[in-house]
Amino acid sequence: MNIQQRPFDHPDAVKLNDQVQLEYAERYGDEGDVTPLDATMFDPPHGLYLLAYDESDRPVATGGWRSQERNAEGYSDGDAEIKRMYVVPEGRGQGLARRVLAALEADARAAGRTRMVLETGDQQPEAIALYTSSGYTPCPKFGHYREYPNSICMAKPLR
Repeated sequence: MNIQQRPFDHPDAVKLNDQVQLEYAERYGDEGDVTPLDATMFDPPHGLYLLAYDESDRPVATGGWRSQERNAEGYSDGDAEIKRMYVVPEGRGQGLARRVLAALEADARAAGRTRMVLETGDQQPEAIALYTSSGYTPCPKFGHYREYPNSICMAKPLR
């Protein structure tokens, strides 16, 4: 697997984002994740967006982080929020998400972020298992889905 930094609006990122949105819609019966996102949110040093490619140079996994500071949506100063973690179905079970997650954590730590946070949902047991086994624990809800009952927020100190 080859992990590359790419812009959030790169064609391969758009392709995988479209796929993850379809999966969200299937799992939750709605239009997918409507969290407002802009490509510049993932520009270093305030964020990073990664794509993983297989040996045939096909995009198979994605994930990014963006800086957050204390605000009315429940974030804290120094937060790095994970967004759009996704592995294509045929690539699952090979540790791709774990490798992307580790690269995101290392980059956020190097950028001076103090806590990694994420929001997932109760219909994503694979994601919950990945994050739990990677040291994430439940935290007070934050972000766009903080008032949704099926939202699960998790955090991990980066220092």
